[in-house]
Amino acid sequence: MDVRRAGERYPGGEPEAGIETRHAFSFGPHYDPSNLRFGALIACNEERLAPGAGFDEHPHSHTEIVTWVIEGELTHRDSAGHETRVRPGDVQHLSAAGGVRHIERNSGDGPLTFLQMWLAPLRPGGEPSYEIIPGIADSTPYAVPAAGAMLHVRRLSAGERTAVPDAASVYVHVVRGETELAGETLGGGDSARLTAPEGLAALSLSHTELLLWEMSG
Repeated sequence: MDVRRAGERYPGGEPEAGIETRHAFSFGPHYDPSNLRFGALIACNEERLAPGAGFDEHPHSHTEIVTWVIEGELTHRDSAGHETRVRPGDVQHLSAAGGVRHIERNSGDGPLTFLQMWLAPLRPGGEPSYEIIPGIADSTPYAVPAAGAMLHVRRLSAGERTAVPDAASVYVHVVRGETELAGETLGGGDSARLTAPEGLAALSLSHTELLLWEMSG
């Protein structure tokens, strides 16, 4: 198990434009050849956008992009004609495939914080697609078959346990709260990278929200 703390993330974004980013993996000017990816996951960015701030139209390709809103509301528009608002509890999935362009903004009056996770597809190319699952339930894993991955959302009260999937690679991100995993205490923004875990469980020490990526590679 490789634990990465929230404070160890690479800073980025444009603070003067109301955009603050924290990168969990090598990204842009923060090139780290030892931290390029884990399993299918190649980026896990925590984005904080002030009211009115956002990312102007920009391209993506050969990437599976999954977004989880922590606070606020994210406005999404893309070149395939989709326009949605993503709220806490929703899973947004943009499959960039052969190429797509999109815009992401905080059109609300309050702050916006969201986690954006990029996964490498098993095969490049194809047609872009978009999906949003409003208010996904804890018992409903979200599959990203193009990347050989499955997202599990867990919302736990203090004292509750949840099983960690037995898989080739598992990435655990603590959205909020505090949890204990294999003898380590993880707080909000912390993550753990697990290789071939077996029979592990996370113990919630408070009201906790976890994202667990189960990956085949």
